[in-house]
Amino acid sequence: MNSMLRTALSMTAVAISAQAAAAGLTFYERDNFQGRSFTTEQPVRNFRRTDFDDRASSVVVFGDRWEVCEDAGFRGRCVVLRPGQYPSLAAMGLNDRISSVRDVGRDAQVDELRYAPAPPPPPAAVYDNHRRNDERLYDAKVIAVRAVAGTPEQRCWVDQEQVVQERSRVNVPGAIVGAVLGGVLGHQIGNGRGNDLATVGGAVAGGAVGANVGRGQQTETRDVKHCENVAGQVRPEYWDVTYNFRGEDHRMQMTTPPGPTVIVNERGEPRS
Repeated sequence: MNSMLRTALSMTAVAISAQAAAAGLTFYERDNFQGRSFTTEQPVRNFRRTDFDDRASSVVVFGDRWEVCEDAGFRGRCVVLRPGQYPSLAAMGLNDRISSVRDVGRDAQVDELRYAPAPPPPPAAVYDNHRRNDERLYDAKVIAVRAVAGTPEQRCWVDQEQVVQERSRVNVPGAIVGAVLGGVLGHQIGNGRGNDLATVGGAVAGGAVGANVGRGQQTETRDVKHCENVAGQVRPEYWDVTYNFRGEDHRMQMTTPPGPTVIVNERGEPRS
């Protein structure tokens, strides 16, 4: 496997490293892995000691299963999390409510009802970028960053508007009456042979006027829905990062924008 494919991994990668079995988990203070974070590989009986009590809104679980609880000392309502990304703890009723956490043994039997809903794709498994066995770390220069966003958000609203409708159909009775009246008026105006011409002309004109009797516009008030895309408010889903290490380009995906360098091991694999 070439280095580019091997290192096209990060918090949103598609496989768990074989060395990540007991890695831990990382909490974030806002949804979608935003804001301050707290990472632990050991049980925490009371989050007050970490200044992260009742602050977690999303979490990434590496390696094995972990149990998170509302109260200190693993009391209160507890939920077991499988490995994966949980962009919102609100979905399981634990937003800003976690006070203790501990890992669940590999051989431990857990009732299915204790599990949180499965994390949404992508992906169900994540890459663990923590340092392994005191390996040596290096800075690699970032050479390109691309923010990858989803479709624009759409804002919709409903207005009450007056809609004008044309009443275009000819009023037949009106046309007949108009022709009769026009003929009468035309006949009174003409003299001699002009009577006939005036009568015909009056009938045509009167018919045109009569046909417009009842024609016009009708106004109605309706609820009209309007929508617009709000592209400026779209938040990137992740950052696609290209970096160079020892003359080779590598790629990875990150949930937060990188700085001028990223941390890697001697093989160019990303580390935190």
